[in-house]
Amino acid sequence: MTPIQSSLVLGKPRFVATDLQQLAKEQGALSAWQKAYERHGISAPNSIAGDFAVAMQTADGAVFMAVDRFAIRSLCYREINGQLRFAERADELADKSTDIDDQAIFDYFYSHVIPSPRTIFKGIFRLPPGHYALYAEGRLTVAPYWTPTFVEPVNASFEQLREEFRSILKNAVARQLDGSKAGCFLSGGTDSSTVAGMIGLAHGAPGATYSIGFEAEGYDEMAFARIAARHFNTEHHEYYVTPDDLVRSIPLVASSYDQPFGNSSALPAYYCAKMAKEDGISTILAGDGGDELFGGNSRYAKQRIFNAYRYFPSLLRKGVLEPLFKLPGMDQIPLVKKGSSYIEQASIPMPDRLQLYNLITRLGVDQVLTPELLQAVNLNVPLELQRAVWSSAVTDNLTNRELAFDWRFTLAESDLPKVCGTTRLAGVNVGFPMLDDELLAFSLRLPVDYKLKGLKLRWFFKEALRGFLPEEIIVKKKQGFGLPFGVWLTRHEALRKLARESVEGLVQRGILRGQFVEQLFNKHLPEHPGYYGEMIWISMMLEQWLQNHRDSYAIRGLNSSIEA
Repeated sequence: MTPIQSSLVLGKPRFVATDLQQLAKEQGALSAWQKAYERHGISAPNSIAGDFAVAMQTADGAVFMAVDRFAIRSLCYREINGQLRFAERADELADKSTDIDDQAIFDYFYSHVIPSPRTIFKGIFRLPPGHYALYAEGRLTVAPYWTPTFVEPVNASFEQLREEFRSILKNAVARQLDGSKAGCFLSGGTDSSTVAGMIGLAHGAPGATYSIGFEAEGYDEMAFARIAARHFNTEHHEYYVTPDDLVRSIPLVASSYDQPFGNSSALPAYYCAKMAKEDGISTILAGDGGDELFGGNSRYAKQRIFNAYRYFPSLLRKGVLEPLFKLPGMDQIPLVKKGSSYIEQASIPMPDRLQLYNLITRLGVDQVLTPELLQAVNLNVPLELQRAVWSSAVTDNLTNRELAFDWRFTLAESDLPKVCGTTRLAGVNVGFPMLDDELLAFSLRLPVDYKLKGLKLRWFFKEALRGFLPEEIIVKKKQGFGLPFGVWLTRHEALRKLARESVEGLVQRGILRGQFVEQLFNKHLPEHPGYYGEMIWISMMLEQWLQNHRDSYAIRGLNSSIEA
């Protein structure tokens, strides 16, 4: 455990007030933070842009902490003997006597990460995005200093918004460049291609681009990355990740995080960042955030279709459709079956509806997890957190509420830790121009039908950049850095051996049922490699983390002869 600190300042905070900018330049960011708190109290982070995490003592002896709106910078804390300790990583606050939180194990299987404020360690917490904490007189208060608040404009001029948007994008990219060789991730998607093009405008010359490919049908997107690289005349670099790369790097990447982390895109992101580091890049830009700020995920259109059901007259829904589709045998008729499924899903409120295809619940928690683990946890905790976040955004619109929900669970809890963790491991810094504060403010006041026009995803973003981006990329389907892990498991013996031994380790710990693991590898994986490969991946990464951080962990009261 690290010794008690008096302060911790991370990131690149941008102080809005001119005098605070000058103070930060002359005396450092901590002095500017202290003056901002003296001036604004717990609302101080609202006057500061950029990515940041701060923990400091106030003039009256309290401890104040805050992280930026997307938790790009992380801050963890624990209370010991009337003192608040804090660190960037959860494992920095843990010692050998710190217990693993069984609830966090279940939360991990549910979300494939451990959402804040919980961490893998009992009594150690992570400050959620856009939150502050104040520890005064032995009492801890944790609350949001910022809440997503959407405002629909009365009048909106596409031409004016387009010019403003392009200007903000260029400035956002420029703010993330550090004066050294400019470069970015390039998947070939809309966001990374936009960043690649904007580097040329902001930097005055094309930057370098770094792309990852896979020798697996349906997973490789290198052709689109090459289109973007040619279009913007970038210095382009490529690397094809292999199953042998995974065997070498899975233990390294898994153990590098301060707690179990199951986003399978972490491995390709690591190899991409490693390639950039070897090429002399000190700060690499990432395109994360465009889908979540401007309506690019396909589920937004899907949920709009489901949401239309509530506008049907109640008499029609309750008196005709629902009784009709529930009649015996109706679910056996193909077209009627689809209607029945639609009504069933549309009748479930959000955000619960989003979890209908949750991996662990679809597989059956009682079939996957041991009774001993299930007795130690509350199965409702993850969904209760999601409901609280869902209701917190200030908006009357479903799509905007989905965006705010994804800012927390897709970005802050999963995609950003993925990129931040793997770039840190590779030894490079990372910047997220798509999450620039000005761009966030722009999204909050952009008409919702500009984000999702009918069922057209990110309509404004694409139309505003038409003529700038290659047309092939504007019209392409979203893919990203998807990893063909399940497919490779069926073909590569060493990778399968690593995965099998890892997952069986969770059986010995009393986490997974042995019978389920046997069926997972011998029956389910060969039938549906992509789907069941995800379950193997998250299980493997959990075991790899435990082996490196808490190898003695097992569900309490169990011995080594645990069986299904």
